[in-house]
Amino acid sequence: MRLLVCGGAGFIGSNFVRQRVGEHGDEVVVLDKLTYAGRRENLRDVEHVFVHGAIEDPAAVADALDNDVEAVVNFAAETHVDRSISGPEAFLRTQMDGTYVLLEAARQRALRYVQVSTDEVYGSIAEGSFTEASPLNPSSPYSATKTGADLLVASYVHTYALNASICRGSNAYGPRQYPEKLIPLMILNALHADPLPVYGDGLQVRNWLYVEDFARGIGHVLTHGAPGEVYNVGGPDEATNLDVVSRIIALTGATEDLIEHVTDRPGHDRRYSLSSDKIRALGWQAQLRFDQGLAHTVAWYRDNPWWWQPVRSGEYRAYYEQHYGRALR
Repeated sequence: MRLLVCGGAGFIGSNFVRQRVGEHGDEVVVLDKLTYAGRRENLRDVEHVFVHGAIEDPAAVADALDNDVEAVVNFAAETHVDRSISGPEAFLRTQMDGTYVLLEAARQRALRYVQVSTDEVYGSIAEGSFTEASPLNPSSPYSATKTGADLLVASYVHTYALNASICRGSNAYGPRQYPEKLIPLMILNALHADPLPVYGDGLQVRNWLYVEDFARGIGHVLTHGAPGEVYNVGGPDEATNLDVVSRIIALTGATEDLIEHVTDRPGHDRRYSLSSDKIRALGWQAQLRFDQGLAHTVAWYRDNPWWWQPVRSGEYRAYYEQHYGRALR
């Protein structure tokens, strides 16, 4: 299959490209505008065609699709909740305008389309797990724009009979994740003996999914998913943020006194949990439990300073200092 992978230089997208090329023999065209979290280094050992551009740019999308593409998988998104609170405009532009441009292009060319979404569209749940039939209840500009994009996809299926599916994942983690996210942030800070900033009491519960398992779930939906259907891809284990930090401390040899509780972010959801029954019935199963995946992730960051040193020495330092009120070592 020849795929257009939008946002393929990002964390989850690059893992997906790696799998499709290495395990399935697909030909892949990557469209990415290379914002701070999209990096060519993520694909340096993977054969692909690269188009530098934004999904909200119809000309860039047309240029990427001129490679005899058969299907589109859209990872392209602004993803960090904190950034959506301080600057929501970029989230509206990418999630809403960009998704519209891709859907129009897919409709005009009669292409298969998969939208990569998030558990955050459902909001918080105290007990049990969200299913695909659960009401959408986003709580941040990030999750609201992802919800809007999902609804736009659904409208194109209903109105234009577009062959499109939606894949909603839980909290993904693993190698090559930009260190604004909890796990890579805590790993790198622990390795440098920097403080480990934990929001509020740290008892927010997340459903953790190793990135390669999520990428396989997306590929499974691409191949086997039905038009108009939504598929939740949840991780096999739950853990609080504080528990995750403690596990990282143990794996890195850091000390508990590095933990620093900071003011919680506005509207912070307490618990996410996805039921994966629907996609398991389709034949997908998570392969890596959280303990094993976290150990592998810590080892990868420890062994690959070439990847993260440019990040910690660049503009990320200024973002971190502004966000947490202290400098990195």
